[in-house]
Amino acid sequence: MSVQVVSAAAAAKVPEVELKDLSPSEVEPQLGLSTAAVSAMAPPAGGGDPEAPAPAAERPPARGPGSGPAAALSPAAGKVPQASAMKRSDPHHQHQRHRDGGEALVSPDGTVTEAPRTVKKQIQFADQKQEFNKRPTKIGRRSLSRSISQSSTDSYSSAASYTDSSDDETSPRDKQQKNSKGSSDFCVKNIKQAEFGRREIEIAEQEMPALMALRKRAQGEKPLAGAKIVGCTHITAQTAVLMETLGALGAQCRWAACNIYSTLNEVAAALAESGFPVFAWKGESEDDFWWCIDRCVNVEGWQPNMILDDGGDLTHWIYKKYPNMFKKIKGIVEESVTGVHRLYQLSKAGKLCVPAMNVNDSVTKQKFDNLYCCRESILDGLKRTTDMMFGGKQVVVCGYGEVGKGCCAALKAMGSIVYVTEIDPICALQACMDGFRLVKLNEVIRQVDIVITCTGNKNVVTREHLDRMKNSCIVCNMGHSNTEIDVASLRTPELTWERVRSQVDHVIWPDGKRIVLLAEGRLLNLSCSTVPTFVLSITATTQALALIELYNAPEGRYKQDVYLLPKKMDEYVASLHLPTFDAHLTELTDEQAKYLGLNKNGPFKPNYYRY
Repeated sequence: MSVQVVSAAAAAKVPEVELKDLSPSEVEPQLGLSTAAVSAMAPPAGGGDPEAPAPAAERPPARGPGSGPAAALSPAAGKVPQASAMKRSDPHHQHQRHRDGGEALVSPDGTVTEAPRTVKKQIQFADQKQEFNKRPTKIGRRSLSRSISQSSTDSYSSAASYTDSSDDETSPRDKQQKNSKGSSDFCVKNIKQAEFGRREIEIAEQEMPALMALRKRAQGEKPLAGAKIVGCTHITAQTAVLMETLGALGAQCRWAACNIYSTLNEVAAALAESGFPVFAWKGESEDDFWWCIDRCVNVEGWQPNMILDDGGDLTHWIYKKYPNMFKKIKGIVEESVTGVHRLYQLSKAGKLCVPAMNVNDSVTKQKFDNLYCCRESILDGLKRTTDMMFGGKQVVVCGYGEVGKGCCAALKAMGSIVYVTEIDPICALQACMDGFRLVKLNEVIRQVDIVITCTGNKNVVTREHLDRMKNSCIVCNMGHSNTEIDVASLRTPELTWERVRSQVDHVIWPDGKRIVLLAEGRLLNLSCSTVPTFVLSITATTQALALIELYNAPEGRYKQDVYLLPKKMDEYVASLHLPTFDAHLTELTDEQAKYLGLNKNGPFKPNYYRY
């Protein structure tokens, strides 16, 4: 039986927001700590007073998140594999095929005898039995083929989520669903997947020790009691642990996805079953994306007083559609380069009307989420989508910020030949000292096998670059925004698009040349694979503490500006994760602390220190 993979219509592109340059002379205030934030943090013995807010020199946002020819990804249909008995040659007999298809043995004296027939057995897997033994109807055939194609790139633990392929044709917006409590205040792919999602959340909890410790320590005090948080982030098992932690601390939450491809449907279903109003599913259209955000914000009898954003789309939507809501909003917490840049633009223009916290530029976020996370997830995303081997491949990485550093280190370790493009001379010098050749993209575009963008900018890879790429060149993005690769220029009549896997498209030129475009230029690791849970524990804990601080800060502590987390909070988040490694910190003696002019319990580095 053959199954043909039929591509769904490509999702519409979310409108881009032009990012403007910021004046290097702007001042970025430093964040202080409220009483609630201090109590939520485990106070070390003999701890000093929390820092008072003080201005710190603004540093530009770190570069954000954030392959030779690909293995042949044939769009042709495949057959169900069968296993046949292997034939062993006998030195005293020759095999001869009967006319009826059976085996015959010919002895040296010419006598022909029939050999025992071998029985061919079909290899049968549990989910294949369910999918292939059911003859797909005409209506469900497209859904079935898409279900099979997705299984190789979606979360491994969620394979069972795609057995109910008949629902794929129906938009979640057209379904009437209720959870076990009778609530319908959500919109997910299939509420019946909640059980699978709950298992994934439980697995994630084991790798998020700091967030679980914060939940246990602070849930008795309920530091977020009365908080109404509206969030727009990637909806994954790790985000679910954060949401349930915020709920345990007293907050009410409503959530939408910041990326149309990164939502885990089963996790969204588990959250909806638990009573969280979640509006998200994998493969949203542009209209769906904004509709989901609006459903989170525009609800009768409920108005948010805190925003947790990833990319700035939620903040942008409220400014555009419901500006009066900011009268009751206490603050914004933003975790991406793109979103932070938008906040600085609003602040520069005098349009930022509430305090905002820049989580992206905290040390723990930059170093662990951007650097170490991308160092592992870049390989995972490329392997799952292309099945390629990295040894000997020529790769160009655009941008050598924290994300670029992680990508380059991983690919170099796998034996790839890595080039780097960069506009910042300091980052460029770092790339050279790390052993990478610094080039302009035009110099290597004809020869490289993989192009990876991670700059946070727009039009880094243009149509001119795409026209000059070699056949089967892989193009992908590790930045948050989908503006780095000019995908819109590829949607022209002379080019043919072929969907060969979930999130994998071949774009074919008239002369037969093709490039392999991953996730339509969106964030590769969260669109095509997963990211390490432990790293997301660090980011999620930082977000939770930032929300607690902004929500409980006395009026007037923070003005309408963008603030950084204090060093002490960064160090606290890091310390919560050390027990996982059975790590033992050395403690300063009184004499040593006096000599260095430090408090024995931190902070241990000045705000200007570069890790």
